[in-house]
Amino acid sequence: MGMLAHQVDHVIGVDTHRDSLTAAVTDTTGAVLAQTTLLADGFGYRRLLTFAKLNAPGRRVWAIEGTGSFGSGFCTYLLEKGEWVVEIDRPARPATRNGAKSDELDAARAAREALSREHLAQPRRRGDREALRVLMATRESAVVARTKAINLLKGILVSAPESLRNSFRNVSTDQQLVRCARLRVSVARSEEHRCTVMALRAAAKRALLLQEEAHDMEAEIERIVTKLAPRLLAEPGVGPICAAQILCSWSHPGRIRSEAAFAAIAGVAPIPASSGSTVRYRLNRGGDRQLNRALHTIVLSRIGHHEETKAYVARRTAEGRTSREIRRCLKRHLARRLFKLLESSVAA
Repeated sequence: MGMLAHQVDHVIGVDTHRDSLTAAVTDTTGAVLAQTTLLADGFGYRRLLTFAKLNAPGRRVWAIEGTGSFGSGFCTYLLEKGEWVVEIDRPARPATRNGAKSDELDAARAAREALSREHLAQPRRRGDREALRVLMATRESAVVARTKAINLLKGILVSAPESLRNSFRNVSTDQQLVRCARLRVSVARSEEHRCTVMALRAAAKRALLLQEEAHDMEAEIERIVTKLAPRLLAEPGVGPICAAQILCSWSHPGRIRSEAAFAAIAGVAPIPASSGSTVRYRLNRGGDRQLNRALHTIVLSRIGHHEETKAYVARRTAEGRTSREIRRCLKRHLARRLFKLLESSVAA
């Protein structure tokens, strides 16, 4: 049994869906005492809390799956009511062939999963952190769509009529977008020429519009990050986008129990790969890959522009370390430093 068995009398596991919530009340041994399924709306939230007060009196904790998606509204409602909520990953299901899968079983598994854990995760906060998350997601979508539009434009130019291709040779991508957006269709030209011009203009306008949208998102992200964590932005190599991703993954003080846990979440905790007399560690391929990418970007910036980091790289290279090992060490150090900075400087 984990830590919960000595702290609560009941655990309420909740399996969340878009339109319904299924809850299972268990005691500290994992035995199911009561179950119910209600609509995932304000009325359903109130009825589910009343159900918990009747069937799980005294000390209780909610183990909710999907607190950042389908369970977000219910989790926020419970926190506002002063309830104890922990976040549970998708519970492991037995590898059987009899189809043992239902909402009731998943809710009970969520409760038992919470009972078996030594360390419990708090749900991520909403407010400014959620604002950053939606802005980051929108910006990422705009950047990906802009790249697709540019690739489309360049693909059209490759097979465009020679008169069009010649006017775009040895021109940067930004200039190509501006020129293509200003193209005009001439009725005196052939059908192929006119349709190619229309396609180039549409792709260029789409890319420019998406670029402006991404810039708007970045400006708002920078404003929020500057308000939340100015000391984070002052760190070498940390820009608004990387800082926003770090804040989204970290969420709030006290959620992550230690800097080692933060490193594990970021996928930068070293994994032993020693053999015989060789002592070494390898990269961690798990964890939050978006957070890992943010740390990787910061490390690359520091390797190129930060004198202290340059000196460290030179010293470790002289010791025979590979560039991959050096980056791993730098990301682990960065995770430690940023976690301590966030815990001490960012307001709850």
